[in-house]
Amino acid sequence: MSILVRLRTKGACNTVISERKEPLGATLLEGNTASFLVWAPHAEQVEICLSEHPERKILMHAKPCGYFHEVVEGISPGTLYRYRLDDDKVRPDPASRHQPQGVHGPSQVVTNQFEWNDTIWRGLPLEKYVLYELHVGTFTPQGTLDAIIPRIPLLKHLGVTAIELMPIAQFPGNRNWGYDGVYPYAVQASYGGPVALKKLVNACHEHGIAMVLDVVYNHLGPEGNYLADFGPYFTDSYKTPWGQAINFDGAASDEVRRYFIENALQWVSDFHIDAFRLDAVHAIVDPSARTFLGELAEKVHEAGRNLDRSVYLIPESNRNDARLVSPPELGGFGYDAVWNDDFHHSLHVLLTREQSGYYVDFDGIEDLAVCYGEGFLYSGQYSKYRQRHHGNSSKQIPAKRFVAYAQNHDQVGNRNMGDRLSKTATFEQLKLATGVVHLSPYIPLMFMGEEYAESSPFLYFVSHGDSALIEAVRRGRREEFAQFSWTQDIADPQSEDTFLRSKLNWDLRTEGQHRILWLFYQELLRLRRDIPALARLDKNTMEVTSFRDEKILLIKRWDSSSRVMAAFHFSQESRQLTLPIQPGPWQKQLDSADERWAGKGSLAPANLESNREMRLTFGPWNFLLFEQTVETSE
Repeated sequence: MSILVRLRTKGACNTVISERKEPLGATLLEGNTASFLVWAPHAEQVEICLSEHPERKILMHAKPCGYFHEVVEGISPGTLYRYRLDDDKVRPDPASRHQPQGVHGPSQVVTNQFEWNDTIWRGLPLEKYVLYELHVGTFTPQGTLDAIIPRIPLLKHLGVTAIELMPIAQFPGNRNWGYDGVYPYAVQASYGGPVALKKLVNACHEHGIAMVLDVVYNHLGPEGNYLADFGPYFTDSYKTPWGQAINFDGAASDEVRRYFIENALQWVSDFHIDAFRLDAVHAIVDPSARTFLGELAEKVHEAGRNLDRSVYLIPESNRNDARLVSPPELGGFGYDAVWNDDFHHSLHVLLTREQSGYYVDFDGIEDLAVCYGEGFLYSGQYSKYRQRHHGNSSKQIPAKRFVAYAQNHDQVGNRNMGDRLSKTATFEQLKLATGVVHLSPYIPLMFMGEEYAESSPFLYFVSHGDSALIEAVRRGRREEFAQFSWTQDIADPQSEDTFLRSKLNWDLRTEGQHRILWLFYQELLRLRRDIPALARLDKNTMEVTSFRDEKILLIKRWDSSSRVMAAFHFSQESRQLTLPIQPGPWQKQLDSADERWAGKGSLAPANLESNREMRLTFGPWNFLLFEQTVETSE
C-alpha cells in the first residue's frame, strides 16, 4: 500500500466549537469506515497505527489549528489503534472511547449503537433530586456497572431519585477513586466499559431515577497521561494540588476547551447523562472574560434544551462563591447547584466536637442555623483555618441551588482511617444527622452505605504501576493528614487490602439497628416527598431559630396547605423547652426517640393543641417533626 506524504494545511485558526462538525476521536461511519480526528499541534505529522497483522499505518491529513483527520476503510467495532507522532512516540487516542488494555494500551473503536428504552425520559426537576453517591468498585462485591443494576429497585424503594457515580473515566490499574483519570472520554474498562454504562443509565431511567456523573476537569492523573505529547493541554502559569493545571486561558486554549466541553456533551448525547458533579472547580484558574466554566454551562444547558431534557451542572467548590449558581445576566456562571461543605462541617462539629484541621472554623448551634437559613456560613468573615476572609453572601440564592449532606466520599475517605460517621457517632446521633439533612430545604445527598450505618471504612486507594508515584501518593497522604489530630496509622493506598476493606457489606442492611436505620431513612424520605411544606425547597417560607444554651435548632417551614415544625436537639442531656408555634392542632409525624426507631421511647404527645406555644421534652440527640394542616377556602 503506497502512502503519499501530506503537508500540513496552513490557515487561520478562527473556528469555534459550535462550527466543528467532526467529533474528536474515532467515529464509525457507514460501510466499515471510520473518521479519526485528533488535535496534535506539537506534531508535524500523525499516523494511525492499526493493530492488525501486519500493522497498518495511515498518514493523516493535516488541518488548521493543529488537527489531523482521516477517514479509513476496513474499520469495525473492536478495532484497536494508536497514533504515531512524528515517527517517534506511539500513543493512545486522547479522545479514546475505550481502553480495554489499560491506560498504556491501544484505544478501541466502539459503536454508538444501543437499544435505548428511555425515549420518553425528560429528566427530573432539580428540586426532586435525592442524591445517592456511590463508588462503582466498592458498591458491590463484583465492582462493576452491571452489578449496580439489580440494586436500583432497592434504592428506589428507599427514596433515591438520582444516582451519582464517582468518576469512571479510565484511570491506571483496576482500583482508584477515579480522580486520577487520564482518558475523560473512556469508561473505565474494569467497570465494564461504555456499553455497561449505557445499560446502567437505561435501567435507571426505566425506574424513574436520574444519573449523575462526577467529572474531573481541573486536572488529569499522572500515570498514562500523554496529552502533553499532543499539544499544550497544560500550563505552568498555575498549580493544582494534584498535578499540572489545565490550559483554559493561554495560547491554543480554544482547542483545550473544545476537548473538555465536547467530552461533557458526549456524556449527555451518547450516554443520556442527566447531570454532572464537577470536581473542585476552585482549582480551575481562568481569568478570561469568557471563562471555560461559563462556556461549559452554556453548552451543556443548550444541549439539554435541544434534546428536550433537563440537564444540570453541580460543581464542588471550596470558595463559597455564590456567583457559581447566580444567573449569567447577574454576573454569575449559571450553574444549577453547588455542594455546601459549610453545612456538613457545622453539623459534623456539633455531633463529634472534632475541631482540628478545617473544622477549627466551626463551633455551635448558631453555625448550623446560618447554614439552614442562608446556605454558606462563611460569607466574608475571617476564617482561622484559611487565615483570611472567606466567601460571599448566599442569602439570595434559592434553596434548590445547594446540596446538603452529613457524609460524602471526601468527608469520609479523606480521614486517615476512612471512618464513617457510624464509627464516631451513636445510633441516636446518626438518626439526628439524617434528620437535619433530609428535613432541610436543600437537595439531600447520602453516601453509599450511610442509610444502614455501613461499618466498613471508605479508604483512599490506587493501583499505580510506577513505584515513584506510589511513594509520592503515600507521602502526600501523610502530609495532608498532618493538620489533623489523628494519631492512627494511615492505610496504604496502594494495597489491594485497602480497597477490599472499603467494599460495602450489604448483608448488614437486614440486621438489627442497620435495618432500623434503613427504614428510618425510608420514612424520612417519604415524609419529605409527601408533606407539601417539606417538598417545597424554599428558604423564603422557612424560619430558623437556635437556642444556644439548650442546643436546640428549631425549623418552621410552610406552604399554602401545610406547616411543619422540626426541632433538633444536640446534647446528651434530656431537656425541656417551650417553643413558640402557630395556634391550632398539630400532629406528630416523627420522633427519633420512638421505640419503633430503637429509641428509649417518645416523650412527645402524638397530637397537641397549641395556643401559640408548646412545651416539649427532648431526649439525648433527639429530634421531633410535627405537622399542621392548613385549611384553604375554595
